[in-house]
Amino acid sequence: MIEIFKQLRTYKGLVIGSFVLIFIQAMSDLFLPTLMGDIVDKGVVKGDIPYIWKIGLLMLGIALIGIAASIAASYFSSRAAMGLGRDLRRKLFTHVEKFSLEEFDKVGTASLITRNTNDVTQIQQVAIMVLRMVVMAPLMFAGGLIMAISKDAKLSIVILAITPFLAGAILLILKKGMPLFKQVQKRLDRMNLAMRENLIGVRVIRAFNKEAFEKKRLQQANADLTDVSIKVNKLMAFMMPLMMLMMNITTVLIIWFGGLRIESGGMQIGDLMAFIQYVMQIMFALIMASMMFIVIPRASVSAKRINEVLALEPRVVDKGKVVTGVEHGTLEFDNVTFSYPGAEEPVLSNVSFQTNPGEVTAIIGGTGSGKTTLVQLIPRFFDVTDGDIRVNGINVEDYSQHALRNLIGYVPQKATLFSGTIIENIRYGKEEASIDEVRHAAEIAQAATFIEDMSDGYETRLEQGGKNVSGGQKQRLSIARAIVRQPDLYIFDDSFSALDYKTDAKLRKALKDETKNASVLIVAQRVNTVQHADRIIVLDKGHIAGIGTHEELLKSNAVYQEIVKSQNGEEGIA
Repeated sequence: MIEIFKQLRTYKGLVIGSFVLIFIQAMSDLFLPTLMGDIVDKGVVKGDIPYIWKIGLLMLGIALIGIAASIAASYFSSRAAMGLGRDLRRKLFTHVEKFSLEEFDKVGTASLITRNTNDVTQIQQVAIMVLRMVVMAPLMFAGGLIMAISKDAKLSIVILAITPFLAGAILLILKKGMPLFKQVQKRLDRMNLAMRENLIGVRVIRAFNKEAFEKKRLQQANADLTDVSIKVNKLMAFMMPLMMLMMNITTVLIIWFGGLRIESGGMQIGDLMAFIQYVMQIMFALIMASMMFIVIPRASVSAKRINEVLALEPRVVDKGKVVTGVEHGTLEFDNVTFSYPGAEEPVLSNVSFQTNPGEVTAIIGGTGSGKTTLVQLIPRFFDVTDGDIRVNGINVEDYSQHALRNLIGYVPQKATLFSGTIIENIRYGKEEASIDEVRHAAEIAQAATFIEDMSDGYETRLEQGGKNVSGGQKQRLSIARAIVRQPDLYIFDDSFSALDYKTDAKLRKALKDETKNASVLIVAQRVNTVQHADRIIVLDKGHIAGIGTHEELLKSNAVYQEIVKSQNGEEGIA
């Protein structure tokens, strides 16, 4: 919490202004009971009407000053707290953008969303309370106590007697509440995860008639969150009646002993009324403090979760600052080995190959052979465990990540589109691309025909995730996005799987003319997609089982023969 609140330094003016205004408000609140006591003792008791009007107008003026100060303090503290929340979200988002896939897997996407939304909101709420109450509560408590003692020191013993009970109640609630607040945030994570999986996997859920199962799973997560939230609210609901009970008991005791003091002539009626008001202010200050003790533990849980993300250092960091290579359009794997963190065996072992400009290199292999992992090492989504990867003759770790990825046109296994127009999605690969460049990329990707058939053409709006286009259309738009940036290295990670054979053939033919000065790396499951490649790399359990052309591998490579046989039958290897 302290580390996060240090960021309020950015809003020093608003914070100081808020504290000054709260001080003014507190002073006005503390001054009013004394003036009320004077009206009773010097005006009402003596029948001095002019004095009553004079002091009454003074009280009205002070009250208006207090109200104005309170409103302005609320505005200043809200501005500072909302600014803190905005800065935290920006800082979290910027930091998370640097994560490799390993960090995303470690924290979890659903948890990252919760931390960037709900947890930051908790911090905002407590920041508003702290900015107002951290000054208000001590001032009201100390000021009320001093003023109460000044009215009657003996009667102040009642306050001292009740204070330990209040402190004990606050500490008990704090002890019970802290574990519950942690549970709330964890169960909120689980609820978000279940909801996210249901929304993303809705097609699969419906296809397998699992609506009832998923409904039950979501209800369970919801029930768990509801149960712990009810416990928290019960605890907080118990606090207020307890405080009010102690406040009323204190008031009864003061009236009782104060009446005896008035009877003995040791105290005036106006002073007793002022004393009661000061006691109420002291009690409210303690209630404010108890509220802070309730919300601060919950916010501290959120702060800890936020700090966990900010403290998580990405394993993939910029080690060099090279922006251009010594060659153009080359890729080399030199004895590369890679293991996922915690894995017993490497996913890739001693992988070596080289590609040159204008060449198409295809990677094929069974499920789990390491094809996708291999291509994810090139843009440094992960860093290799051993060996070197060189793009344009330079080790990828010697580039800045930004410069390295500028050299690559990457089309992932799962086509991802963003809400916006088609032209905006294609320009995602190159912001400054002209309309002619966009059209050219779409034509190469075999997307121009279906785009032009749409009512708004390239200005057609896509829903989030491209849900208003088919799987094949999404893939072609993703390919166009990579083509428009005209990179030195194209990576197609099983990017043709949703295309029919005719479109696949046309696309590969158009790509061959487009990529004369670049290397092309194609990961594919289908033999028909890779058979015309200049080089086919056969992966088997993370090892290279063979490298060669389609004809060469058919003659000599048993693994490749098995793949061809499984797809095309015996005639495929004849």
